[in-house]
Amino acid sequence: MIKAVIISLVLTLGLGVSASNAQSKDVYVDDSGIMRWGDSKKEVQGFGVNYTVPFAHAYRSAEKLGVDKKEAIDNDVYHFARLGFDAYRVHVWDTEISDSLGNLLANDHLDLFDYMVKKMKDRGMRMLITPIAFWDNGWPEPGEDTPGFSNKYGKNACLTSEDAIAAQENYLFQFLNHTNPYTGLAYKHDPAVVAFEISNEPHHRQEADSVTRYIKKMVASMRKTGCEKPIFYNISHSIHLVNAYFDAGIQGGTFQWYPTGLGAGEELEGNFLPNVDLYEIPFAENSKFKKAAKVVYEFDAADVGRSYIYPAMARSFRTAGIQWATHFAYDPTYLAYANTEYNTHYMNLAYTPQKALSLKLAGEVFHRVPVYKDYGAYPVNAQFDGFRVSYEEDLAELVSEDKFIYTNTTQSVPMEPSKLKEVAGFGNSRLVKYEGAGAYFLDQIEKGVWRLEVMPDAVWVEDPFGKNSLNRKLSEISWGEWPMTIDLPDLGADFSLTPLNAGNSWKPRVDAQQFMIRPGTYLMTRSGVKTKLRGDEQWKNIVLNEFSAPMSTLEKQYVLHEPAREIALGSSHQIMATVLAPAQPDRVEVTAYIGWRPKTYVMEHTGYSYTYIAEIPAEDLKTGFFRYFITVKGREGIRSYPGEIAGGPGDWDFDASNAFTVKVLSNDSPVYLFNALTDNDQLSRKWSPQSSVVPLAEPGKAEIRIWVDKLVEVDDENPNGEQVADYSMRYAFKEKVSGRVPAMEGKKELIITGRSLTDKPTVVQLALVAADGKAYGAMLAIGSKLADYRLSLDELREVKMVTLPRPYPSFLPYYFEGASTVAFDIRKAEVLQISIGPGIEEVKKPVGLGIVSVRLE
Repeated sequence: MIKAVIISLVLTLGLGVSASNAQSKDVYVDDSGIMRWGDSKKEVQGFGVNYTVPFAHAYRSAEKLGVDKKEAIDNDVYHFARLGFDAYRVHVWDTEISDSLGNLLANDHLDLFDYMVKKMKDRGMRMLITPIAFWDNGWPEPGEDTPGFSNKYGKNACLTSEDAIAAQENYLFQFLNHTNPYTGLAYKHDPAVVAFEISNEPHHRQEADSVTRYIKKMVASMRKTGCEKPIFYNISHSIHLVNAYFDAGIQGGTFQWYPTGLGAGEELEGNFLPNVDLYEIPFAENSKFKKAAKVVYEFDAADVGRSYIYPAMARSFRTAGIQWATHFAYDPTYLAYANTEYNTHYMNLAYTPQKALSLKLAGEVFHRVPVYKDYGAYPVNAQFDGFRVSYEEDLAELVSEDKFIYTNTTQSVPMEPSKLKEVAGFGNSRLVKYEGAGAYFLDQIEKGVWRLEVMPDAVWVEDPFGKNSLNRKLSEISWGEWPMTIDLPDLGADFSLTPLNAGNSWKPRVDAQQFMIRPGTYLMTRSGVKTKLRGDEQWKNIVLNEFSAPMSTLEKQYVLHEPAREIALGSSHQIMATVLAPAQPDRVEVTAYIGWRPKTYVMEHTGYSYTYIAEIPAEDLKTGFFRYFITVKGREGIRSYPGEIAGGPGDWDFDASNAFTVKVLSNDSPVYLFNALTDNDQLSRKWSPQSSVVPLAEPGKAEIRIWVDKLVEVDDENPNGEQVADYSMRYAFKEKVSGRVPAMEGKKELIITGRSLTDKPTVVQLALVAADGKAYGAMLAIGSKLADYRLSLDELREVKMVTLPRPYPSFLPYYFEGASTVAFDIRKAEVLQISIGPGIEEVKKPVGLGIVSVRLE
């Protein structure tokens, strides 16, 4: 790891408030429920991350890996500055820094936390601190026998046991009074601490008066310290107790949002912009709630690896009146290669550059979009106040007068390039062409002088959302050397680059605005402009010559390729692969077996990092199985894939038995949208212990057996909420049928092969959902006999799209109501929605459905 330069910043954001009068000048909540700065009376706006190096798995892993934890914090906090984060939140692992009586323990965990807070404060970040987590310190490993009260009592007893409550009162009093040795301030007085949230996700199950009494005790112990900062409480769980919460003397409520559920175990496919269209709070009109401040302590589009979604989430938060939001959770860079801390989340500038840029854009949304402003429904709201999000392009971007930020290659035209002060991106744009696979940042320092920062390449070599381990790399870092072209009016056609960061001696020659670049930080100077900058000057909340990135981890060659399942006869077929190697290959080829004769096609480099493409002509694709290998020739010799076989298919002794294999089917063949045998794991649905997938006697077939005890269930977190009589399932088939899209147009029927698992027919709604969130479906009765049950596509009518996977908190809308006016087009369908509920009157009786497949004919 290259260490970020350690700096002590002169803060200019109003943080230098003395301890004696800090609480009177910090933050207050006005009568309309808006947090405001005490001095300027302006609205508080904060956006950032949760980050946990001082505690639990992150701490233990640093110990195992021999990582200097303070240096790791320095490096990651520098990245926070580059991403524009100005907010931080964490649920402190009280179990590691307290004893069973709630006494605060002076140990390495607390020291690291104090150090981290100071480093964040130096960068201008503010904090919302949650002193009580209730957790043990285990996840994802088994917990340790820690000394704290949470370990002794557990969450439920902490909410009811008088001894446990007394320990929490003692702990909160001591925590707020604790003086951070790195700042010299107690947390109750530190102006960088905006507010406190008492505890993390209490999930109350008691009566209202008991809940109010508990919270009042916590508030009293905190106020007894003299702290006047706003105190928040989690109100997104057990929402029927909302009045009990506000009767306890809190100033605000905290929320979470996981719109794609949690723990899918793999990357989710499809468009999830409908899932983040609206953050609807059921008790928004509650008079007490209206006077309370609103923050989001955790959010993420879990198991989504794409970059388009975070600004849309931020927009929905602002529409709901949210002032502060912190993503959960930023991976410490030393752990990001393995993503072990929370495998359903993945966020790090070095390892997830496009997602990190998306989070940077979400921060811009929080600082530009007014609270309560409504932008309509998706897809109308995909463009708002200079922002644009696009599932189809996997792109989020901001185009404003002074900033141009994008998460992927974009064709958008900057408003006035001559007025730009900041450009940040990934891929290509009208101003920057870059072949590498890392993020880059361009900042105008003075007229004719810009700072360029280029991160190394990051390539995911495995799905990062699976069962992860410190012993397995999910992503590789490569310090490539790539061409870059920069066309900024302020730099002109002739400029020079000077390396700034320690250890960087690369000084590329610029020819017609193009140059070869390596990771690092550079000063770009227009020809004829003289500057006195040396690189050690402070600029905003960084120093010009700072740079931090993991060193290259790439030690072996990879060919990353997922063959199409089926392709259409009569059409050409494109084969794409990522070829990642310590040295650039000399040649990449596809060798296919046309009949039994091998034929070779050259794979061309696309101009984007490690991507190669070959086009297979239609005349070479015959009905049957198309079999091929990808062969890489280079410094490592000749290797063929799959199997990393030494040599190539032309060798006399080459074993060709394990080729990539694709079905080539005529257009009149059925298009299978779902197959229980191969697609069960990707079927999003509510888990049920009675449901299963079993093989059938007929070879190559299986049946998913779905049992639903009752279609209507009371939600423990929202017992007074609307109960929807529905059990829906979602399967994204876009990639599965990508090679058969032309064949879909001529199909007439939607056919489900299945049966009712009871002696009575089961009514099922089958629907096809397009990328814009419009769903078209119809109902049919499935009998007890395993058979084909058919719907004419002409019968399909617009139906409700269910937001699946189901989100947290559970009170969020069950159905998506969009604004698309586009007519149904079978070629645009991407998702199969299977619903048990519509058309069923006896909603409290058990229902069973067996599904073998769903196809178009």
